[in-house]
Amino acid sequence: MDAIIQRTDDKAFAESIIRQNMTAYYQQLDMHWDPVLFDKDWRELDSYALVINACQVGLLCINHDENAYYIRELQIDPQWQRQGLGEAAIRHVMDIAQRAGIHRVRLRVFCINPALALYERMGFRICKTQGNTHYMERRIL
Repeated sequence: MDAIIQRTDDKAFAESIIRQNMTAYYQQLDMHWDPVLFDKDWRELDSYALVINACQVGLLCINHDENAYYIRELQIDPQWQRQGLGEAAIRHVMDIAQRAGIHRVRLRVFCINPALALYERMGFRICKTQGNTHYMERRIL
């Protein structure tokens, strides 16, 4: 299934899908949603909607520095998970990074998140683990 990946400024959708997907992890890890941090981060990220049949089914938020592109959010509506959308979003980021001449993509993922298997399958490796979070990186040749 091919999703259209397009820029978005739909902050309400972004907050909704992040909270929908992450609430169980936050509860399990005794963390709390910080709306002030979300507002600050939202302004600093390049955000993309994953769209199928004119419906937003996913969110990809990235930023970068001179060393790497960073996947800050990759959220897929549970109904659409395990259908290749996460992989398509990661490939999109790798293409952007490669065109920019940057050869690393980095991300953070909770250690208990099953998306870890996707990231490893896509060639990401754990660089360090701090608290409940893995810091992962993939080189792009």
